[in-house]
Amino acid sequence: MSHRILHALTFGLGLLFFSFSTAADPTVVATWNIEWLASGSNHRIEEANRTDEDYQVLAKEFDKLNPDVLAFQEVNDVDALRRIVGNEYQIYLSDRSTSKYHHIQFKDLNQYTGFAIRNGIEYVQHADFRLLNDSQSKLRFASYMVIEANTSEPIHVVSVHLKAGCSGAFKSNRSCSILREQGSVLNDWIKQREAKRQQYIVLGDFNHNLSYPNDWFWNVMTKQTKADLATRNTDVKCKVRSNKNPNRTHQFRSLIDHIVIGGNIKAYSVAQQVFPVEHVLNYKLSDHCPVKAKVH
Repeated sequence: MSHRILHALTFGLGLLFFSFSTAADPTVVATWNIEWLASGSNHRIEEANRTDEDYQVLAKEFDKLNPDVLAFQEVNDVDALRRIVGNEYQIYLSDRSTSKYHHIQFKDLNQYTGFAIRNGIEYVQHADFRLLNDSQSKLRFASYMVIEANTSEPIHVVSVHLKAGCSGAFKSNRSCSILREQGSVLNDWIKQREAKRQQYIVLGDFNHNLSYPNDWFWNVMTKQTKADLATRNTDVKCKVRSNKNPNRTHQFRSLIDHIVIGGNIKAYSVAQQVFPVEHVLNYKLSDHCPVKAKVH
């Protein structure tokens, strides 16, 4: 075989390999706080009482979202989430739902974090980690997975639901103090990932506007790291049912559901998935819209 033919074959195989490697679909990650999602009914928490029709509409919203990896929040049990995501996903519910942590569970309903991962995607489950030093705290754990996605290296992914009551400027109160402590724990985790040159995504309900210029919590969470806020410029269009008037909608002014990335990951097509107004008014969906991104 001549050198010219050999070179042509090598070049052709190289192009073929390049076309396959670049044509790989991006991984779609999403976060969704589904607001007191639970099986059965509850006399204390009205938001948890959903009809079959509510579940059907939620399932249609999930079909539109179509994520490879969903980080969820405020889910009480696997059965309730299964009615939304179907059988094409593996569901992992926070370690805090296990008998080991019975002493820090509420007796009726709990708000757990976790993941729904599309069948066929390889992953390694890691232990959840506490976001507070208080071993008796009933606040949510951070759920932790390592995903084998269409990226050069595995992705370390964390689903979080942080303390509410401190969405803006820092104030000398309990909520902001707890949020600051949670930010410090996440900062340590991010530093560990970067020290090992690992790719990572932290996503979920931060209960805080990270996009505000020079935000204090963003500075705490990402101090001395190269973390990037994929949702920094995401349009805020989510409309939910008004608490004051159930026949009207309410639109939030700032984003509190975020996607934070680091390592060699690039994110694009980052957006909220907005519910149709008629669905918001006629069905019990959630007080959060999902946020998703394509990553590679």
